[in-house]
Amino acid sequence: MSASIESSRIDFATIALDYEGFRTLAQDSQLSDHEKIGFPPSYREGFDDAIWADIIGKLPMLIEGEGQMVVDIGPGCAALPKRLIEVCRERHHTLVLVDSPEMLALLPDVDGVTRKCTGPFPHSAGAVAEAAGRGVNVLLCYSVLHYIHIDASSLEFVDATVALLAPGGHALIGDIPNLSKRRRFFATERGQAFHRRFTGSTESYDVTQDVSGPGKIDDAVLSGLIARAQTAGCDAYLLPQGQALPMANRRDDLLIVRP
Repeated sequence: MSASIESSRIDFATIALDYEGFRTLAQDSQLSDHEKIGFPPSYREGFDDAIWADIIGKLPMLIEGEGQMVVDIGPGCAALPKRLIEVCRERHHTLVLVDSPEMLALLPDVDGVTRKCTGPFPHSAGAVAEAAGRGVNVLLCYSVLHYIHIDASSLEFVDATVALLAPGGHALIGDIPNLSKRRRFFATERGQAFHRRFTGSTESYDVTQDVSGPGKIDDAVLSGLIARAQTAGCDAYLLPQGQALPMANRRDDLLIVRP
């Protein structure tokens, strides 16, 4: 929505937010950590605690178990991966961080805890498996799938994710923009009121401008990803986000569990 984008020091509408684009953002010292991962400040600042609580609610083994193999695909450089690193240190987990060299350089190295793997996923899946060295107990990919969806097949992403999981392993692909959910929300009076409040405009939001197409994720795409994971022998669930999250009214989470 335009009001928040204008509050940022960078116009994200003019940047290709793909693997190479994020490499460029990571090297810009004038940007905040949230801007480096593609968010105007108002989209994330002040929400880290709520986002983390939502993640832990869906991946409780991060704070209940010890000695887990954890993978974070596309962690970026803001507060969430730093919190994950600290939790893994406390719980004696091993954490494989998968991102560009430029983004990973902004995250701390913790002896005996962090391993860094460069390259775009799922193309780097073999290197991730090698870095892990064993089956993955917890895999997190938060607010990244829609960028991977541009560069690679999302079905290939699910295939690679399932292949990494150990028996009992959980993968949370979180904060997925769902065009169908967005359209449903803005078709309601509550959605229209949200739009007017957020933008300061008196104009109604034109729902017809939300058109499915290349690079867009909608109900059909998410249903296909669920079916793909199930066909591979996993359970898969589409989960709502907690209402305290900034984009819960138009984003979904996908949980994949290997029995």
